[in-house]
Amino acid sequence: MLRYIKNLWLGVSIKKKMGFYVGVVILIVGLSAMFTFFLMDFSLGSFNIILDDNAVSYDFQEAMEVETAAFESYLRDRTDENRQAYEEACSQTGECLDRLPYDYRVIGRDRYAKTWNIRNSYGSYCQARDTVLGMDQENQGYITSLYRVYSMQEYLQTYARQLLQLTMEMGNTSYQKEVLVFYRMPYLILLVAVILIVMVTLVARLVSGAVISPMEKLADATRKIAVNDFSGEDLTVENRDEMGEMVRAFNRMKHATEGYIRTLTQNYEMAELLHKEEMQKVEIEKRLQDTRLELLKSQINPHFLFNTLNIIACMAKLEDADTTERMITSMSNLFRYNLKTSEQIVPLRQELSVVQDYMYIQKMRFGERIRYDLDCQVDDMTAMVPAFTLQPLVENAIVHGLAKKEQGGRIYLRIWQKDNMLTISIGDTGIGMDEKTRQNLLEALESHQTARVGIGLGNIYQRIRAMYPDGEVRVYSRLNCGTVIQLRIPQKKPEEL
Repeated sequence: MLRYIKNLWLGVSIKKKMGFYVGVVILIVGLSAMFTFFLMDFSLGSFNIILDDNAVSYDFQEAMEVETAAFESYLRDRTDENRQAYEEACSQTGECLDRLPYDYRVIGRDRYAKTWNIRNSYGSYCQARDTVLGMDQENQGYITSLYRVYSMQEYLQTYARQLLQLTMEMGNTSYQKEVLVFYRMPYLILLVAVILIVMVTLVARLVSGAVISPMEKLADATRKIAVNDFSGEDLTVENRDEMGEMVRAFNRMKHATEGYIRTLTQNYEMAELLHKEEMQKVEIEKRLQDTRLELLKSQINPHFLFNTLNIIACMAKLEDADTTERMITSMSNLFRYNLKTSEQIVPLRQELSVVQDYMYIQKMRFGERIRYDLDCQVDDMTAMVPAFTLQPLVENAIVHGLAKKEQGGRIYLRIWQKDNMLTISIGDTGIGMDEKTRQNLLEALESHQTARVGIGLGNIYQRIRAMYPDGEVRVYSRLNCGTVIQLRIPQKKPEEL
């Protein structure tokens, strides 16, 4: 009889087998869910009510404490951030108050009375609290009103603690009534679980023998084929369903796949060879571009330029033209730094020296219209910054900020360090920009659109973002007031130097 049932089972299609298995599982799950729902509804209904009551009482107490703290913070420092935190705390307290149970027949006399006190007191407290926030601190009655609000906050917190205590006492009384049911529940659940597990195990073994075992054999065979091992014997199964047909088709495909794999391997090796040749071409093209760039650079002889400027400076000195000599020397220093500096990162002193020379030339050009202030609070020999960073920003401040104002203005260069973060601030009192223009500038920097922001600022922004994961470039500006470019550059710790 068992053999007949087994043969019949092996001949049934996979769809019907899975349908039978799913039907049994659904039936078992349904019975289990109905049984669990019945037990939970019977034994845990009141327990959930107890937990919910405790939770809403505790939430109100906590929300009241948070609102008190936010109120004090907002009084001390009336910033937008503190105001937002205070408004959110007030909103949260109001929501928690609305969730407090307020049905006399459900919560009883004591809890109802305490909830009534809280609801009425909180309304008066809100009026007093808002009145204090709207008062001038120099007002004669401000202190009295403020301490009245503090007193009302203490009363509300006391009421909240008392309400939580009453709720927990009432919940404990209800729990003691249901405790006998809780003690018996695990045994009943265990018995039902054992029965259901036995039923699922029996059905699972039937499905596993007809579906899972052939699938495991197929998986083992495919893993061998994945490593080009076709030496295994053909698979054999007793199934006469779709799985049996799949196994037989797999055996036929196995022998044909070996030839396909060999062909694909040969094609892959050929593609790799072509790829290497293409990469070699790209490398050669890159070297050619570098050679062309070096050729263009070599067309300008820096030594000839420096020697010529030095000769002119000497002639100016012989003719007692001190200002001309200083300007030529500053220009020579600028050319030498721009053409001969190859390091990516240089000491801060080098950058400050270049800015000093540049500002001297600009002061000779603009006279008293341009004023320059430097405040360096770090050791400029140990602080390291990217090369060609400060002078382009100072130049932007003059060209785009001060030069467009008839009366000129001032440039402030402030440098300080906190922990391992070096901050460089280049500010000007030029024409500035409105908020929309500033946002467009930041978007252009993020999207690498150097044509919109200028090569200097765009190049500095991209270099700092690429060289320092924690580096930042910030832009602050106000129309008709000025602009501040702030660089934040991480520094190595002393033990890393």
